[in-house]
Amino acid sequence: MALRIVRLGSERAPDEGLRIGTVRRPPRGVRKEDYAAKNIYDVWFPNLSPSEPLLKEFFPTLEDDKRWKSFKRQFMQEMNTQESKRDLDLIAALSHHTNLSVGCYCDDEARCHRSILRELLTKRGADFAD
Repeated sequence: MALRIVRLGSERAPDEGLRIGTVRRPPRGVRKEDYAAKNIYDVWFPNLSPSEPLLKEFFPTLEDDKRWKSFKRQFMQEMNTQESKRDLDLIAALSHHTNLSVGCYCDDEARCHRSILRELLTKRGADFAD
């Protein structure tokens, strides 16, 4: 059993399991009943996505190192609430019992909040697929 960090909309791994969308907004122009069929996500879970003000301040450009570091620092602060910590603990615990994935729409994981989620989930002992 393991966790994967994925780009939403990408082809699924054969044993990927439940795909959780950790994004602030559902995709535009796609019917809700088509999300899973289009490999977007099975469950929408915005709890682990950057806040609306953080997104407005930093997106779509995070290519600059200074902006990325500032975004990362602020997102880490958002993930430091008791609610977010419980959500992260739940995902990490589930990774030891079932296959699942979390993801976002961004092209580059290195400049996406999902890289930060990977770091936070690693600290919580999540079991990752190779």
